[in-house]
Amino acid sequence: MRAAGLDAAGLKQLWLQRRLSWNALDESGVWRFREILPALNDWKHVITLREGNTPVYELPSCGRFAGVERLFAKHQGMNPTGSFKDTGMTAAASFARQGGFRWVACASTGNTSASMAAYAARGGMRSLVLIPQGQITWGKLSQALDYGAVTCQLKTDFDGCMRVLDEVVQRMPVYLLNSVNPYRLEGQKTAAVELLERFDWQPPDHIIVPGGNLGNSSAIGKALREMKELGLITKMPKLSVIQAEGANALVRTMREAGGKRLISVHAETMATAIKIGSPASWKKAVNVIEATGGAVEQVSEVEMALAKAEIGADGIGCEPASAVTLAGLKKLVRQGFVKKNESVVLILTGNLLKDPDFTLKFHRGDLFAGTEHEEEAAAVLTPRQHAPMVLDANANAVVRVLEYAEQTDPGR
Repeated sequence: MRAAGLDAAGLKQLWLQRRLSWNALDESGVWRFREILPALNDWKHVITLREGNTPVYELPSCGRFAGVERLFAKHQGMNPTGSFKDTGMTAAASFARQGGFRWVACASTGNTSASMAAYAARGGMRSLVLIPQGQITWGKLSQALDYGAVTCQLKTDFDGCMRVLDEVVQRMPVYLLNSVNPYRLEGQKTAAVELLERFDWQPPDHIIVPGGNLGNSSAIGKALREMKELGLITKMPKLSVIQAEGANALVRTMREAGGKRLISVHAETMATAIKIGSPASWKKAVNVIEATGGAVEQVSEVEMALAKAEIGADGIGCEPASAVTLAGLKKLVRQGFVKKNESVVLILTGNLLKDPDFTLKFHRGDLFAGTEHEEEAAAVLTPRQHAPMVLDANANAVVRVLEYAEQTDPGR
């Protein structure tokens, strides 16, 4: 298989050369790989915020916590609007612009709305956002508002927002930009291409992804299959999906129905980015997991909160939904599915600043106050909490704090 008439070696050389270019398409971590993307009629329709090009970090401390020797994170939260959604949105919004649409729309738990609104504004289009009332963080909502989106808070959950939006797009000339849009997945798949390029085209043993609407895992799986067909890689890593226990539709679908039919759930989790009970891309995700020999797992709210703090302790940081990857990895290691000497890449999907309230409540110790998890959280999370202290304005008070910190945690 060839792309744009080039073999694998030719593609690798071309993509590497473009990293030295100042051309807007080449500066994008998505459009740099345009030979494997759907082609626009005219490249002038591309809307780009120089998305992609996100870093791969080593996670030595997290690796010790999880019990693996080689642990990395591909941090998609370093995209322009702070989440992985940008890599898909640049592609889908560009096709909307080419199609002459004035309005684009999405239902969202936060990240999609922020990304869509930004790319619509950049491309001279209007944007309509439907969000579940009271179920989106203020950080994400503020982004959509600042980018000029017409924002409607509906008295329902995410799945209810999707049902309303489906009817709206049937009645109005509005272009749908949720993950069911095929161009979204095309753009998002480039994260996996970037990752493999960073690894000199030697795949890791495992890639672990958070599971919400399941577009991301589907896109990464699509990229892995295409890269193998193109001869860019010789084998595919195992792709595993981790969900929150309270939003575990894929886990139940795999375990109770063998992946043959979707088992929807009423989603309840603090990780709002994956608070989805009827994931749209479940069939694609099932196919990817089966094709790569991956796994599905679920984690508790406390396990997720602990993992988030551990990622922060490596100097990286992420939003709560991203942290299910590390929490899930720990379980997969204990089960023997992931071996100690295998290489693992966690896909972190959102920036730490997407949900600062979660982080502040965690460190103040009141994240789980009044919930069924309160006692467990107090026992497990306290060593990771770093609440701010109010002191008298003198050096002696600060020195005492420093001395105490050194005595109680000298290994940091």
